[in-house]
Amino acid sequence: MATLLLIEDDPRIRSALMRALTERGHAVSAEAAGMPGLQRVLDDPPDLVVLDLGLPDVDGIQLLRMLRPVSKVPVIVATARDDDAATVAALDAGADDYVVKPFSAEQLDARIRAVLRRTAGEDAVTVLEVGDLVVDLRARTAVLGGESLELRPREFDLLAYLAARPGEVVSKRTLLADVWQLPYGGADKTVDVHLSWLRRKLGETAVDPQMLHSVRGVGVKLVPRR
Repeated sequence: MATLLLIEDDPRIRSALMRALTERGHAVSAEAAGMPGLQRVLDDPPDLVVLDLGLPDVDGIQLLRMLRPVSKVPVIVATARDDDAATVAALDAGADDYVVKPFSAEQLDARIRAVLRRTAGEDAVTVLEVGDLVVDLRARTAVLGGESLELRPREFDLLAYLAARPGEVVSKRTLLADVWQLPYGGADKTVDVHLSWLRRKLGETAVDPQMLHSVRGVGVKLVPRR
């Protein structure tokens, strides 16, 4: 399921698209004008925006030019403008796809899925770097200062999770839930043991931490090695 924002001023089209896309498993919200739509994107970013160009307060292409400096959210333009100039202008302004009315709900849904697949591939991060630590998520390898680390699977998962959030203090309860997939309230000792093993692999100790720093009563964070 994707969260979609529909920016469309025609109430009949807006209602029909909301119903059709909801029936196809999406969570759909809508705005009838451009500026409220822009504010909605900033306040509660959706997975994708379906944007009409003929809006009552601002032209859709101008809205795209306002949106792109502050958001990378994928946008499909859905409009009655079928001339090449409008298509080129919308794509140049940052649209990810362009569909001309009238179109079927099936066609729009297929375009939504295609754009989300494409943008997910573009945005996916596969290599994490924290100082001289390099974690390759696809190859499941970790290299520190040019030397490979021999990590057990759970040690790698723990390191990768923290490397994706450099400098962020993560609680042990969160680690249990997200890395071990255990409900909140599990044993913190599990995390403590793995952190101890991981510190050893990183060449440090709890007394003299270089990368893994415990924050008493809060959690642990990963920072670049001193």
